[in-house]
Amino acid sequence: MLNRNELILRIVLLGLGATAFMDLWAIAADALFGVPQSNFALVGRWLGHMPDGMFVHDSIRKVTLVTNEAALGWTAHYIVGVIFAAVFVALAGERQLLQPGPIAPIVFGLITVVAPFFILQPALGLGIMAANKPNPDAARLKSLMSHFSFGLGLYIAAYALSRLMPKGRGSVSDQVSPAE
Repeated sequence: MLNRNELILRIVLLGLGATAFMDLWAIAADALFGVPQSNFALVGRWLGHMPDGMFVHDSIRKVTLVTNEAALGWTAHYIVGVIFAAVFVALAGERQLLQPGPIAPIVFGLITVVAPFFILQPALGLGIMAANKPNPDAARLKSLMSHFSFGLGLYIAAYALSRLMPKGRGSVSDQVSPAE
């Protein structure tokens, strides 16, 4: 079992790695297939209006801009990735950090599409499952592929961490004996 600090470190690195992989996937999809990348400034705008009690908008694009909304949106994107990684580890167990397999993280990644479908998209004025977009099926497929890539990123990041930080070979939890 990992000690608390090592577990937290691994979860943070897992979430950051999976989210970065998701973003690289989006860059590749844009370059290769013309699939536009998500605009996280709009997420920042949404979050920036929350202190004013505005949680749902008819169209986030028509709402007043917020100072540093792009930075706020991108920061939130990575924080959510870390939160999702923590939920994944809580559900799947530490074994997924030490001996990762591909199925559980990919399934979990696909399940996380519930968040944009039923929380983010309706709050931004896009409707449930992007129903208000001009081509909702394309938006849904993009969301599914993004969250599939997040799940794949969870696996790749967990695999990399298990090799870079193997438990039992100089890991933080093994450097201090119980008697110390």
